[in-house]
Amino acid sequence: TPRIGDILQKLAPFLKMYGEYVKNFDNAMELVKTWTERSPQFKFIIQDIQKEKVCGNLTLQHHMLEPVQRIPRYEMLLKDYLRKLPQDSLDWKDAEKSLEIISTAASHSNSAIRKMENLKKLLEIYEMLGEEEDVVNPSNELIKEGQILKLAARNTSAQERYLFL
Repeated sequence: TPRIGDILQKLAPFLKMYGEYVKNFDNAMELVKTWTERSPQFKFIIQDIQKEKVCGNLTLQHHMLEPVQRIPRYEMLLKDYLRKLPQDSLDWKDAEKSLEIISTAASHSNSAIRKMENLKKLLEIYEMLGEEEDVVNPSNELIKEGQILKLAARNTSAQERYLFL
């Protein structure tokens, strides 16, 4: 009896590791760009490798993007599989459980991306404040920022401020 749900269910927990890859993806892409611009030797090696048949005429950056797209692709394919699978199929429960685990991994990946974006924003604020206040801490989270008016208690005059919450 052909099935995939049971196999995916066993392997799906390992997909959470993609969160680490996703977290570092922007830095990796930036490093490739930087070294391609800085080092003609690096650029030549990358171009030479990309010309190989096994690369399918795709760039290194394209291949680096594949793991980022993998979990959402698995999730989409599994949802489609479940839509087309009869509910009385022997694979239904395992496929449904696999989808639940893969969805959790996708959520984990998205959460890792959001955390990195938040940390980058905190670094920008830290630099903007002249590095006087150390706001860069993984437990800190930027909720909102923007212009506000502070009303003075004595004379009710309004003073413009920029607030980071």
